[in-house]
Amino acid sequence: MGTSKENKANDKKYKDDLAQKIVELKKKRNAVIIVHNYQRDEIQDIADITGDSLALSQAAIKTDAKVIVFCGVHFMAESAAILNPHKTILLPVIEAGCPMADMISADKLRAKKKDHPDAAVVCYVNSSAKVKAESDYCCTSSNAIEVVKAIHNKKIIFVPDKNLALYVQSQVPEKEIIPWQGFCPTHIRVQEQDIKEIKALHPEAEVVSHPECDPEVLAISDHICSTAGMFKYCKQTAAKEFIIGTEMGMLYKLRKDNPGKKFYLATEHLICPSMKLTTLGWIAHSLETMTHVIAVPEDVRLKAITSLKKMLEITGEPQSVVLAGY
Repeated sequence: MGTSKENKANDKKYKDDLAQKIVELKKKRNAVIIVHNYQRDEIQDIADITGDSLALSQAAIKTDAKVIVFCGVHFMAESAAILNPHKTILLPVIEAGCPMADMISADKLRAKKKDHPDAAVVCYVNSSAKVKAESDYCCTSSNAIEVVKAIHNKKIIFVPDKNLALYVQSQVPEKEIIPWQGFCPTHIRVQEQDIKEIKALHPEAEVVSHPECDPEVLAISDHICSTAGMFKYCKQTAAKEFIIGTEMGMLYKLRKDNPGKKFYLATEHLICPSMKLTTLGWIAHSLETMTHVIAVPEDVRLKAITSLKKMLEITGEPQSVVLAGY
């Protein structure tokens, strides 16, 4: 066995070689690599575009590339396929799924709708294409409050994340939110006690949490926002230290974009195993073999895109984003 220094050097060379191979394969395939904020550091380094799930799907529309390598999880690649039916969407690791998205199905949602026929269905973007197709509106963690406020229905079935639903309820008390009992297995790992303990170590740090965290965590947070919102907030605010309540992959870009500021993870348990499945090797393999292609049946796609379109009508985002999907 080599020394630690030699092993690091060999690992770096291996990753550099793979990164170069990916550059060559991208040119050959006329491809772009879009990467979610929770991916491994080295995956973020080779990205053409980084962002949250919906932003990445929207960005895919604007590129001339014919192949989109989506470094994230299955529902994200599906969203890209919904909005980009004439492009090839590749998910390097087919096993990269989302436990929360799997906590709701189209059949279960249809049954819930029968129990509440006067309710509108708002579906978090972290869900399957089939669930989106059964929903009236889609939303993201950054626009969920705006979407719910704009809906005429008094009663809202909100799927699949109960914590985001409860957070929206706290901000829109005039609506009756019926939450699905789904959750993010990563975000629920951070507990109120974790925040208090790390806050004691860094008393000047602001607590910035994702709304998928438990209500007790959000109650003692200084700022609650999506991953995209975290980048914006931490860059603009005068604060110099932050305790981050979301997946650990966020720290890489936060530190990179804010070299004069300090970032601490709320707990070491904030890691999403599915997001870490993607490696440089799998990306190279995906481009070499054109696997795994993610496609959505046209009847499902057309229904699903309607819920996305309604969301964009409310938020005032460019309609071309959705219309390009037809």
